[in-house]
Amino acid sequence: MKNNIMEQKVGVGIIGSQFISSIHVESLKQVPEAVIVAVMSPTPGNAKQFAETHNIPKYFTQLEDMLALEEVHMVVVGAPNYLHCDITLKAAKAGKHIVVEKPLCLNMAEADQMIAACKEAEVKLMYAEELCFTPKYVRLKGLLDSGSLGDPIIFKQSEKHDGPHSDHFWDVERSGGGVTMDMGCHAIQFFRWLNANNPVVSVYAHMSTTVHRHRTKGDDNAILILEFENGVTAIAEESWTKLGGMDDRAEIHGSEGVAYADVLQGNSIQTYSNKGIGYAVEKAGNTIGWSFVMYEELWNYGFPQEMAHFVDCVRYDKQPLVTGEDGKMVLQIIQAAYESAGTGKKIKLPFNTTIDRPYKLWKPQN
Repeated sequence: MKNNIMEQKVGVGIIGSQFISSIHVESLKQVPEAVIVAVMSPTPGNAKQFAETHNIPKYFTQLEDMLALEEVHMVVVGAPNYLHCDITLKAAKAGKHIVVEKPLCLNMAEADQMIAACKEAEVKLMYAEELCFTPKYVRLKGLLDSGSLGDPIIFKQSEKHDGPHSDHFWDVERSGGGVTMDMGCHAIQFFRWLNANNPVVSVYAHMSTTVHRHRTKGDDNAILILEFENGVTAIAEESWTKLGGMDDRAEIHGSEGVAYADVLQGNSIQTYSNKGIGYAVEKAGNTIGWSFVMYEELWNYGFPQEMAHFVDCVRYDKQPLVTGEDGKMVLQIIQAAYESAGTGKKIKLPFNTTIDRPYKLWKPQN
């Protein structure tokens, strides 16, 4: 899309009708410069029901039909991982700007195709990493950038709950891997953003499948250690086995100070429920029992701010904070992590492989 649309709202098409697409819609409703035009889902009845629930005027079961709408300027891809590449190629060809949920895709070949197609079509490829917009984490980065913490030494980030909400996450052929693909990608981009995209030079990882062996061949627990060129060490802890709802926190240790940020605790309502909590992000884990209920939950996670930024990039032809190239680099680091977990060795970057699914580097196929 080469024309400037500064004088009009950005028309958005939603691709997907499940958990993450609901978050996208609720977030976009808080962006005055955007208007949700249509939703598309191939599953019969899903798009219609989603459109009725969210008051979206048009719905489709065929992607090409939605992409044919001139009033759609940007699409937001909330489909399973294995569909990201094909959807992006078709959307780019149709001249639509594209927001892709994490992870960007399944492998480096797909990432290269997606980036090349968007460059050729002169559309923006934006990578949806909400941790770069999460208010507590934005403040954490501000403390680091101001010099209040001195030189960065160690970063830590953990995200834990009791497992994915949709079946495709459990299927490694559709998802590409386990918790590292699902949530480790958050930590990796978060670390790169904190560290001004300083290059990652090595990755060491340990992964296991401890609780969900009956549901997945993927990892349900992972610890990743990233070394940056400037000497910073970053440690990610990711789990699908933590009971009691979502846990999301980060730390920065510097030469002159330390800072801790917990997304859910400190501005939440500690709650016990026998039925479970129906809040959007809390659906990522089972909330029966104790959990932390957020006010302005989506805002606290940064989703509306993320969508407002991407809409602004489309309106005013700005460079996105998180791009397709960032998504590709995250994927390369994820692949290196699976290779490290499979070999027990530290993996130097850049790491090149032609494997089609990252989990195969950890559990080679017979």
